[in-house]
Amino acid sequence: MNIKNILPFMALSLLTACGGRQAALTTGIDLANLDTTAAPGTDFYRFATGGWTDSHPLTAEYARFGSFDQLAENNKVQLRELIENTAAQQNEPGSIADKIAQMYNSAMDSVSLNAQHTEPIREDLQRIQECFDKEELFRLYAGLQAEGIDGLFGFYIDADIKNSAMNLVQIWQSGLVMGQKDYYLDTDSATTSIREAYKQYMAGLFKYCELENDDAAVASRVDAVLAFETELAKASRSRTELRDDEKNYHKMSYDSLKVAFPGINWGFYFSVHGAKGVKEVSVGQPEFIQTVEKLWAETDLAVLKDYIRWQLINAASSFLDDEMRAQNFAFFGTVMSGKQEDRPRWKRAVSSTEGALGEAVGQLYVEKYFPAAAKERMTQLVRNLQVALGQRIDAQDWMSDSTKAVAHEKLDAFIVKVGYPDKWRDYSDLQIGHNYWENIKAAAIWSVHDMIDKKLNKPVDNTVWYMTPQTVNAYYNPTTNEICFPAGILQPPFFDMQADDAFNYGAIGVVIGHEMTHGFDDQGAKFDKDGNLRQWWTADDTKNFEERTHVMRDFFNKIEVLPGLFANGQLTLGENMADHGGLQVAFQAFQNAKAAAPKASAEETSASRFTPEQRFFLAYAGVWAGNIRDEEIRNRTKSDPHALGRWRVNGALPHIDAWYEAFGITESDPMFVPKAERVTIW
Repeated sequence: MNIKNILPFMALSLLTACGGRQAALTTGIDLANLDTTAAPGTDFYRFATGGWTDSHPLTAEYARFGSFDQLAENNKVQLRELIENTAAQQNEPGSIADKIAQMYNSAMDSVSLNAQHTEPIREDLQRIQECFDKEELFRLYAGLQAEGIDGLFGFYIDADIKNSAMNLVQIWQSGLVMGQKDYYLDTDSATTSIREAYKQYMAGLFKYCELENDDAAVASRVDAVLAFETELAKASRSRTELRDDEKNYHKMSYDSLKVAFPGINWGFYFSVHGAKGVKEVSVGQPEFIQTVEKLWAETDLAVLKDYIRWQLINAASSFLDDEMRAQNFAFFGTVMSGKQEDRPRWKRAVSSTEGALGEAVGQLYVEKYFPAAAKERMTQLVRNLQVALGQRIDAQDWMSDSTKAVAHEKLDAFIVKVGYPDKWRDYSDLQIGHNYWENIKAAAIWSVHDMIDKKLNKPVDNTVWYMTPQTVNAYYNPTTNEICFPAGILQPPFFDMQADDAFNYGAIGVVIGHEMTHGFDDQGAKFDKDGNLRQWWTADDTKNFEERTHVMRDFFNKIEVLPGLFANGQLTLGENMADHGGLQVAFQAFQNAKAAAPKASAEETSASRFTPEQRFFLAYAGVWAGNIRDEEIRNRTKSDPHALGRWRVNGALPHIDAWYEAFGITESDPMFVPKAERVTIW
């Protein structure tokens, strides 16, 4: 909704109960989660979260486990109960309840899955084998992609970033099973070892699927597929390069697409997906598509067959028998992330059911676990943060009045979504049966068809949610200028109905401010209030802004996350800026709340030995408490636009003046950063 007209009335505390009587409040801070033997100015992350991390050592199942993960796991237990209760009932055939039950039960039926072995993909493997030329193989590949099998490139339909009221078909690079180009191209010993393990993983499944039994022949086929993927990797843009929206936007007519890239049968490709009548497209990475054309033309048919076989086998390996799943986990779980034990089957079944019927499961979740009072209080909190962000905009001496005026227009135009959608997705056309792999494919097909039906050549629907209600996360979408906070995250340690403002502003308040600030980070600042990519800053403001963001980038580039491995300040720039802005804006809102209701605070407890300002920063750090394996540190540093949890605390707080004041941090403390060297954006 548009909240422009109600903002001036919302700079209030959140501590008044519905009947007007102040509720009994807690600090929200559990002293057991702290390590007070650590000095705040030496390692604030350890000081604020050391007790939690010590009491939550990594078990074999996890590569990383933190506050986020703990809440997600708690949600998963609740979802399991809801789904299993649904599955235990007599449901009307074809009903949503029946589809949830069928999906879950097919994932849990290990007896059938192991008896079927590789049979569910045998027909497709045979079809690939029988292809007699590249044209036929491309048609088969396109059909497999329509069933959810990755490879070469993909497409999606979403808002045109320069005409945000309309949707646009967008073609994007793809095709790398290891996901990130660095894994194919880096030459350090750790990455080289991962590539060798990848080859062993591929060889093992080639043998298991009886494609080849001779070791030398298998090795040759594996080398050829890896070489093919490596050529795709060379042409791929890095995760950092993909953050540049302008450089990844190349709009053209459908006829121009066919002329520009004649080596691809676009007519068949789109028709097999059900996308008929395509008028315009954006080719995100033209040089990548040119490489695909070249590779398809010049690579032997046998190698192309093996590449597509491999995409199929890898995609299916998590959904067939236990042996294939074990080999998949050995590589992606253990080698890539350091996990020692796979998730139990019920967790995988819950995830698959959510993946296929996310909002249907979410509707069950909201009905049982999300109180209306939580939505009301959260909505109020969001409004308070908007007021605070407006104040922070006005306070910046590096921003001109003209840019500030447009920034306020954008802030006032935010669409705010809290808890769950007003309109639920309709799954009536999704057919779910007893075969797990067929269900996975059916869900993929339905998802594409649903996207095409609702978006192809149609206006953008701003009521659509990009996360399910049970998701423990939040987002900002620049093309709709919306911020969204699903019900799943509106629980401790993020949001506590029983805790005072110091806690809630420090935890969920910073999350809200983080998402709002995305509208003004190095990417979001390039989109106007209507979601269009255009320059609305003055030239001087843009220069001032970029100079300040470079301080953030350079600071994180110097953080050594593992011996010889440094954080990627450019990749994580947007998220780090949003953390910085979230802290500044939430602290401003907290000060506003204190001024409005000076007596509204937690009852005196042992945790109250910390001032409200100190509890604000303790609550923020507590959100990022967690343990992580070295393999996962390397994985996330290469691919994740978010900094590691430790550095979202120890890397962010040294740039917040209020943190220095709250804990008396001085230049003698190791975390001290001279004021002239701190990030000064919001």
